[in-house]
Amino acid sequence: MRPGARVGAVIEILQELEKTNLTADRVVTSYTRSRRYIGSKDRREIGNLVFSILRSRLRLTWWLERAGHAEISPRALAIASLSLQGGQTQGDVPSLFSGEGYGPPELTSKEETLIAALSGSELVHPDQPDWVRDEVAPWLHPRLLSRFGSNMAAEMAALQNEADVVLRVNRLKGTRSGAQKALAQEDVATRETAMAPLGLRVEGRRSLQASRAFRDGLIEVQDEGSQLVALLCDAAPGMAVADYCAGAGGKTLALAAEMQGKGRITALDSDAKRLERAGPRLERAGVQFVVQQTLPDDSWAAENAGSFDRVLVDAPCSGSGVWRRQPDARLALTPERFEGYLQAQRAVLQSASLLVRPGGRLIYATCSLLPEEDEQQVEAFLAANPYFSQLILAEVWNKVLPDVACPAEGFHLLLTPRQHGTDGFFVSILERRLEDT
Repeated sequence: MRPGARVGAVIEILQELEKTNLTADRVVTSYTRSRRYIGSKDRREIGNLVFSILRSRLRLTWWLERAGHAEISPRALAIASLSLQGGQTQGDVPSLFSGEGYGPPELTSKEETLIAALSGSELVHPDQPDWVRDEVAPWLHPRLLSRFGSNMAAEMAALQNEADVVLRVNRLKGTRSGAQKALAQEDVATRETAMAPLGLRVEGRRSLQASRAFRDGLIEVQDEGSQLVALLCDAAPGMAVADYCAGAGGKTLALAAEMQGKGRITALDSDAKRLERAGPRLERAGVQFVVQQTLPDDSWAAENAGSFDRVLVDAPCSGSGVWRRQPDARLALTPERFEGYLQAQRAVLQSASLLVRPGGRLIYATCSLLPEEDEQQVEAFLAANPYFSQLILAEVWNKVLPDVACPAEGFHLLLTPRQHGTDGFFVSILERRLEDT
């Protein structure tokens, strides 16, 4: 593809994103795969530019408004991105808008004026408000500032970077060193993760689904933080474990591997279609002792009260901890949606707690960095359920990860991209007393 055709594809993808609820990665994949003329190198270039624009949407919008360009459209955002961070000189950008082949139509006079206004500027400007530089909606910025304080800018900058591809080695099928060797034979270079004992970080961007290691179930794509959440459940062979918001089964698979195929895992979710996606993954991983259960309401939890040693609640949340991977979710989050997540978390946590047997544990996790979704939810739950108590996080960590220094103090673990190189995750471990009071 010619450079102009790539820009045309980027604009079309951004336009499609405005009309759909699908995530950006799915829209990019669907668009590029449905057009056979788009090769692998072109797919990477198109995807990189789409995500670059999404990661800098607020700063690009600020520049468009500063330049007096009234239309904040996908085309305008692409022009601003190419002018400010695309490695293009002022003379190069117009050549991408020739209207030939698959390229976008020629520039208008207003767009030529815009390019001239942006010439020589950089994406970040000292006049930009903090919330613009941090790429956080103004209503949300104070909430994250309360979390990070003086580290806010550095934490938000880390969330604007591209995330690594991280793998979890399936201990039911092999070892981490064995998986590394198998991947190296297919020219996939990896390095060991710093904390998760079965994690591998992939060097560069590689397609893994065609690899033998993936097809044979030796590896699964799973962020290091997500792997640590599963390990902190301390699920042992023979236990009864519930993954209460199982989704497509990433943590279910990790729990099954730790249990060595012995015991009982019930994967629960309110969305049957999400659960269905776990089926092929479980089969590929060689996991046969997982029961999948759709939750239309709270009746199942009431009927199975006190039946589980471990209940993991990976609660629905804002997803602020995974903005590196889903930058389009930053501005999709509204105050109304945020309040909806808070209500859902309270309901899910209360319902899931019914399943915990006396002496068992309730593990509450989110991929959120916001206190309202994290420790504040735990504190509210404990106030209403005094027969649960929090465990000191380091005590559980030191048992399941004795060779790795615990990064947490007190009752909670908060992982962030800046501090730990993982997605953002929060974990708190609650234990039900042997005798309810």
